[in-house]
Order: sequence, then C-alpha cells, then structure tokens
Amino acid sequence: MTMSPRLTRSVPFWLLVAGSAGTLAGGVYLLIDRLGGMDARLTDGTATTNDVYVGQMWAVLGAVLVGVGAIGLALALTLGALRSLLQPRSEAVTPDVAHREDEELRAEEPLPDAPVRDGADAQDIVAEESDDPSERATLTR
Repeated sequence: MTMSPRLTRSVPFWLLVAGSAGTLAGGVYLLIDRLGGMDARLTDGTATTNDVYVGQMWAVLGAVLVGVGAIGLALALTLGALRSLLQPRSEAVTPDVAHREDEELRAEEPLPDAPVRDGADAQDIVAEESDDPSERATLTR
C-alpha cells in the first residue's frame, strides 16, 4: 500500500514555510530600517538626496519581499488546510482471486497412491535414478 507522505514530513512544504517566513522577516527588516532611518533624517533636516531616493527603492524592495513572504505563508496555510480536508483514499481490500483458485485446485487434486517407504529405500531409489556412477556408489553404501 503506497501512501503519500504526511505534509509535516514533506521537505518541499517546510522549504516553502521557511523561505516564506525568511522573506517576510527580511522585508520587514528592510522596511523598518530604511523608512525609520529616512524619517529620522528628514525630521532632523540632515537627509541627503541619496537617503531620500535610494531609501525609497529599498523600502519598495522591502514591501515586495513582505508581499512575497505573505503569499508564500498563505499558500502553505492553504496547502495544509487542503491536505487535512482531503483524506487519502483507502484502497478496498480485494482478495486475490488467482490465489484463491490455486488453493481450490490444490485441495481438489487427488493424492498419488504411492507406497510410503522408509529412509533406506528412499536412498536406494535416488541412487538408482542417478546417472553418475560415483553418486550411486556413495548413496547406496
């Protein structure tokens, strides 16, 4: 019976969760750092054009990373919810018909009416059936 592994044991799922959380955290850091620094410099009046214009680009990049991280976490949450709703189909256990027919045939076969022989007679029979004379000599001793 082959079942797909649980979602909690799926490496791609955990890579999605970890990557999304890392991207979200990196985006939040960029937003807070760049916008906070730009706000402080603009309030003090010490902001340069580099702080204002390049800081905006870093803030936009941070916002994009936050969005991508949030989408990834939402996708992981959706995947987890769908996996819990969709239970794996249980395979119906069907008896092996061919195996059952073989058992029925074996039960109906008549047993041969051969006489039961003791150990010495069985060795003599094997020795007589062998084509190699050296085996005949060792088996009949």
